[in-house]
Amino acid sequence: MERVCNFLKEAGVYYLATVEEDQPRVRPFGTAHIFEGKLYIQTGKVKPCSKQLLDNPKAEICAFHNGTWVRVAGELVEDDRVEAKKSMLDAYPNLRGMYDENDGNTQVFYFQNATATFSSFTAAPETITF
Repeated sequence: MERVCNFLKEAGVYYLATVEEDQPRVRPFGTAHIFEGKLYIQTGKVKPCSKQLLDNPKAEICAFHNGTWVRVAGELVEDDRVEAKKSMLDAYPNLRGMYDENDGNTQVFYFQNATATFSSFTAAPETITF
């Protein structure tokens, strides 16, 4: 899981795919953080992806960096604890201008039943579960 998190941070941007009814939705994200042994991402409760994840927690992210890409598929579970939100925002202090752990908007999710697959054009895929 640390390898996945480090890859996402090195890539800088990854793409989160969710589902809205029968329509896939994809958007860029940049937060990846390990807290209490789980891989977390962050969003705002006012954003459409928040509702999409609460309606259907199945999601996938994909990032590309230096000729390799990772796809992480699993379920994103909301963690509404202040400690989890604070940990994320402390890891990404640049977000503090828009978010605060007590603002009622900051939302963090962690991956559950996740499978990460590292791929490239020159090597066999490698899969990690967490």
